[in-house]
Amino acid sequence: MIQLYIGNKNYSSWSMRPWVLLRQAGIDFEEVMVRFDGFTPDTQFKKVVGPINPVGKVPVLVHDGLVVWDTLAIAEYVAELFPDKQLWPAGRQARARARSICAEMHSGFMALRTACPMNIEAQLPDVGALALRDKPAVRADLQRIVGMWSGLLAEHGGPMLFGTFSMADAYFAPVVMRLKTYALPVPADVAAYMDRVCALPGVKAWIDGALAEKDFIDFEEPFRLHP
Repeated sequence: MIQLYIGNKNYSSWSMRPWVLLRQAGIDFEEVMVRFDGFTPDTQFKKVVGPINPVGKVPVLVHDGLVVWDTLAIAEYVAELFPDKQLWPAGRQARARARSICAEMHSGFMALRTACPMNIEAQLPDVGALALRDKPAVRADLQRIVGMWSGLLAEHGGPMLFGTFSMADAYFAPVVMRLKTYALPVPADVAAYMDRVCALPGVKAWIDGALAEKDFIDFEEPFRLHP
């Protein structure tokens, strides 16, 4: 049985990616949720995750004694383990493009990620409006995402970025959460894609879990006071 260590579903965008990938693909796994109580060595989070992952972060996948960390490494491992699930697009060029945009997400869009951290339970349109008004880099990140998604949807005909569900949709699912939380403006084709992503059973299950947590973590809440 695969074990997947994750953080709080409301906040942990990195955990969301492999969890959604496994769930949407119908791959059985055991979820091990490790609550974010802080990231210093004396926290329970570090005491649980540290002995498993030398980096001390989630997500972490454990399978047959092997420990795999980092979302891209996890994604590639799962794709090799379950080739019948076709987690990458079938065509060579499409696979290369999908890997490219996943890698871009992995290392990029820092302005959007910093200004608009994932918080599924929250509704923060005023924060989103200020970020767009005052931060050119956020506007550039949003423009790049919208252009990327629109182009891929037009090229592959939808409903997902490469036609059928793939690693790329799982990888950008947390971005969909951010765009919704902060009410960032997108064109109709992108808004429709976002709605389809949210309706995916794997994504809906994650959202439902995030809403059920009701765990307000102060250091993950730069824009709200404790209710």
